[in-house]
Amino acid sequence: MGLSQALSTAMSGLRATQASLSLVSSNVANAETPGYVRKTLNQVTGTTGQYGSSVLITGVNRQLDEFLQTQLRTETSGAAYADVRSDFLANLQGVYGNPDSTGTIEDAYNKFLTALQGLSTSPESQSARIGVINAAQSMAQQLNATSQGIQTLRANAEAGISDSINSANNALQQIARLNVQLAANGGTTDASTAALLDQRDRYVTQLSQLMDIRTVTNSQNQVSVFTNSGVQLVGTEAATLSFNAQGTMTPNTLYNTDPTKSTVGTITITFPHGGTYDMVSTNSIRSGKIAAYLELRDNTLAQAQTQIDQFAAAMSSALSDKTTAGTAATAGAQSGFDLDLSGLQNGNTIHVSYKDNTTGLTHNLSIIRVDDPNVLPLSNTATVDPNDEVLGIDFSGGMSSVLSQLNGALGGTGLQFSNPSGSTLRVLDDGAVNKADVTAASVTSTVSSLTSGDPHLPLFTDNGGLYTGAITANGSQTTGLAARISVNTGLIGDPSRMVVYSTNPQTPAGDTTRANLVLNQLSNASYSYSPQTGLGTSGAPFTGTLLNFAKQFISQQGESATAAKQLADGQDVVLNTLQTKMDSTSGVNMDEEMAHLLSLQNAYSANARVMSSIKQMYDALLQLT
Repeated sequence: MGLSQALSTAMSGLRATQASLSLVSSNVANAETPGYVRKTLNQVTGTTGQYGSSVLITGVNRQLDEFLQTQLRTETSGAAYADVRSDFLANLQGVYGNPDSTGTIEDAYNKFLTALQGLSTSPESQSARIGVINAAQSMAQQLNATSQGIQTLRANAEAGISDSINSANNALQQIARLNVQLAANGGTTDASTAALLDQRDRYVTQLSQLMDIRTVTNSQNQVSVFTNSGVQLVGTEAATLSFNAQGTMTPNTLYNTDPTKSTVGTITITFPHGGTYDMVSTNSIRSGKIAAYLELRDNTLAQAQTQIDQFAAAMSSALSDKTTAGTAATAGAQSGFDLDLSGLQNGNTIHVSYKDNTTGLTHNLSIIRVDDPNVLPLSNTATVDPNDEVLGIDFSGGMSSVLSQLNGALGGTGLQFSNPSGSTLRVLDDGAVNKADVTAASVTSTVSSLTSGDPHLPLFTDNGGLYTGAITANGSQTTGLAARISVNTGLIGDPSRMVVYSTNPQTPAGDTTRANLVLNQLSNASYSYSPQTGLGTSGAPFTGTLLNFAKQFISQQGESATAAKQLADGQDVVLNTLQTKMDSTSGVNMDEEMAHLLSLQNAYSANARVMSSIKQMYDALLQLT
């Protein structure tokens, strides 16, 4: 080995040591920098002449476990989803309140029942009558406040989506920018490239908090980001996400896969070279904060609103809806019933039971009055009873139109409908053919007057109007009823109507008929509730008293909040465990860096010593000449 060869080898060692010292310095300086990955030098042996080997620097290595990084991003999405749900459900539980405390639906309802018990005992007492009205107002106000609290949470979820979309777009644009810079470096792995990769990974991690993603990296260090459903978000160019926030949230602002019917914001992706895609209707985002916000806004909180709306509707209908059995009627060999439709309101129901003698099956038919033909035909979900066969009939064209619709829809069953006089609807079997037998018929109509002569009364109203369960093109009247429910102003102006239900003849002041009816309907009577409340199923709906229903859905919300908190805590443990693993693999360990620094100092000194010795040899040769 010549002296020049030895000098070259020693100089390569010095250069490698200096480069390593620079990386150690960078590692130490960034020990607390989030997302910083520890760097080391890639060194290989190089041949120098016939003897010995120099050291060559081939690049900078990031101490990164890519499999662990992928797991961490997946759990980051899951933890963000779980945390958002846990926070919102805890707040929803706050809206409902502690069941054992005051200011809750259950507390207001119990006080309402207590006031009714007092009225039932002392119907002639003015203070007892006023007490019932005040308790009813408190009940209505509690439902109003609960609905407002739920809609505030839905508005917060909508705002969360909007903020998340802005953050996602920023991350996507930064990833695309860094992809272009990395491609310009030609796939090299020097220190500047490693720094760019660190920056890009931080933005990808930010994106993973917002939605579930997967990444693919090419030979030029460029990364393409996709959702787990396969939608490409960014490559060399970034797609753009947009969210058309709708402003104020109300119980009637609901998501629908049909964009013409949806009244809440949706997320649309616009691809760099054209084309758009609805990310919500296609369920393209399945985890992360955005998925949690969508789930809460469109399902969890919407269901909570449905629960209190159903409670308000059942409470209102229990007091105002009166079912009147049909009067037996015959016409020759035909038999059936006459039904008085004079009090039938939009949304009220005619019930007809008939036996199909061909099959031996009994059919329960619910004929619902509809004044808006745009909602026809109605589905069987228009009633809660799973055995009901629902038929919506447009009453806007008068009785002749009603008869035409009924006979057209049900003529094949053997039933025949007619109008013998006034507002009477007659339903008969087919007589001699005897294809069907009408076994029962009744009308459930909403009492509109406080002094109709019947103890039923519209104690609660829909923002001053009658609640009948009407179905229109805007949806069911039940939707949002809890936000609009109020006490009948006629009762507020004259509390005696809590007892007096007839003025001719005059109901005695001490009559308990109406008070007992109201108390029984609200404390003992059992009702069925829509499976859209999350209780029961379409085949076996939840059935119970109003108080049982309230306790059930409040308890369900409490259990959901507890389960969400446990899930979030579990996800956080998994995430923290993976983050600790990631830090031990890719983070900076100061002890290791200091030990490495001492090793580099020794190597630097040794290489410098070799160069010093070579200098002395050169000096000796020069002196000989």
